[in-house]
Amino acid sequence: MSVPSSEKSENNNPARGRDTSSAPAPDAIIVGAGLAGLVAAYELTQAGKRVLILDQENRANLGGQAFWSLGGLFLIDSPEQRRLRVRDSLELARSDWATSAGFDREDDHWPRKWAEAYLDFAAGEKRQYLRDLGLRLTPIVGWAERGGSGSGEHGNSVPRFHLTWGTGPEVVRVFREPVEAAEAAGLVEFGFRHRVDQLITDDGAVIGVRGRVLAPSPTARGVESNRDEAADFEYRSPAVIVTSGGIGHNFDLMKKYWPIDRLGEFPDTMLAGVPAHVDGRMLAISEEAGASLINRDRIWAYTEGIENWNPIWPGHGIRIIPGPSSMWFDAEGNRFPAPNYPGFDTNRTMKTILATGYDYSWFVLNESIIRKEFALSGSEQNPDITEKDIRITLDRVRSSDAPAPIEAFKKYGSDFVVAETTEDLVAGMNERSRGPVIDHDHLVAQVVQRDRQTEHAFSKDAQVQAIHNARAYLGDKIVRAVKPHKILDPDHGPLIAVRLSLLSRKTLGGLETNLDGQVIGADGRRHGDGTPIPGLYAAGEVTGFGGGGMHGYNALEGTFLGGCIFSGLRAGRAVAAGGGSTGAGGSVGAAGNGTAGSGSRGEA
Repeated sequence: MSVPSSEKSENNNPARGRDTSSAPAPDAIIVGAGLAGLVAAYELTQAGKRVLILDQENRANLGGQAFWSLGGLFLIDSPEQRRLRVRDSLELARSDWATSAGFDREDDHWPRKWAEAYLDFAAGEKRQYLRDLGLRLTPIVGWAERGGSGSGEHGNSVPRFHLTWGTGPEVVRVFREPVEAAEAAGLVEFGFRHRVDQLITDDGAVIGVRGRVLAPSPTARGVESNRDEAADFEYRSPAVIVTSGGIGHNFDLMKKYWPIDRLGEFPDTMLAGVPAHVDGRMLAISEEAGASLINRDRIWAYTEGIENWNPIWPGHGIRIIPGPSSMWFDAEGNRFPAPNYPGFDTNRTMKTILATGYDYSWFVLNESIIRKEFALSGSEQNPDITEKDIRITLDRVRSSDAPAPIEAFKKYGSDFVVAETTEDLVAGMNERSRGPVIDHDHLVAQVVQRDRQTEHAFSKDAQVQAIHNARAYLGDKIVRAVKPHKILDPDHGPLIAVRLSLLSRKTLGGLETNLDGQVIGADGRRHGDGTPIPGLYAAGEVTGFGGGGMHGYNALEGTFLGGCIFSGLRAGRAVAAGGGSTGAGGSVGAAGNGTAGSGSRGEA
């Protein structure tokens, strides 16, 4: 395997192509340079294997979606939980996962097994594995996706959302750096701006990839790049690992598989929580090579999306990660019924919103609530934690002001209304309406009813009860849940309303894989024997984060990065141990010598 020195070299010009006929075939080709791909590459190079990583974007996008994330990690019975007096157990986590996933299909055979294995990982090896790589966690454990609809239904019974000190970029860094060190040592070669269009098969086995080299792109991370084609390429290897991500910016594909029966009609307006290159192309390409695709209708979108006032990619939306106190209203100004409260049950609230006939909703709150309870998802929206600045982080926790990114959205965001009076608040909401006019008196009457329930240490209002329950947990009391008070109290003003749109994010179905990350063949699935396609592996979001959908219908949060890490680890270790094992005792031999008909593996 020959590593190109620089794209500036004449032989590395994608338009001319590059002759690598004398180069040995890599031990594995990884399609996609996101987190799952980096983890698989890390495991392979730790075993001394040679790896070729192809990605349609440039080097600036290494780490993919993980870079933009808040860095949340799902752990079970961790030291961080125990220090906060959270009593968790593998048994409790299994119960929460089972009720949330709701596995109910024959196709859920491998997703169930992946869920069981992932829970063991989250309760066991996961924390130390990441710690050994240098990753550290913040001391407060978040209580995300808490359900609130009964002990036997969806939701986390206890806080499990462990925030990475350094957010998503740090999760990427701990794998990127050793992979780049392996690149310098000659074990890894990157082919950026290489778009895979076909998996090469021979007698039922995948033996390589073909595609087009795209023209160089100087764009920054996340910025939409050109799709100008410059040359062909073809590379062969005993194993191909697909780690190409989901479908979050492919709204046509999302609409095709959107579960109308479970969630309602696909929205007319949907914000993009991921960059334009998250297009899901490799799903159909893998299917053409014989792969089994399952659970395509399991899609995870958020209900608390706001337009980014300073967008990076087209339609860029940001998710509000709310505390429990904001009142939630539909487009007509009707308060949502229990348990549709901020941060409780994403899919239930999604269905409730779409059942109104509109695709947006409203938070109504005040300055005291936004100061303590609003966080914005994403590494770029949390610079203090992302940059690992403990002084600024502590100042933010102690401050009586909202964090600077929140203040910027209040000032510049198209979805925010800030007002001193209820009349001005409702007028601002109606100016931003995409549908009905909200009646001032009706909305205010509902706020007053709720406010009356904050005058005592007890309440008949289920949301106020939920706030008291949240504050019984020390972590929420410190950083996430403000003391119950009257929203209309001028001492807590001004008043704030936020228009919320639906926001695309994750794919919970995809390529069906066994616990070694081997992709199951469509014929094998139909025949019930789960026969994998020799030479083809997959990991990350393209597999629904494991097996074709280990989350089932609902995600418990903090499980997306962990799913990429766990599935990338399993696929990388399996290829390293088996050299392209078919899963049936055989081995796929080298299917060529790594030739590139007319492709460069240079960097754009």
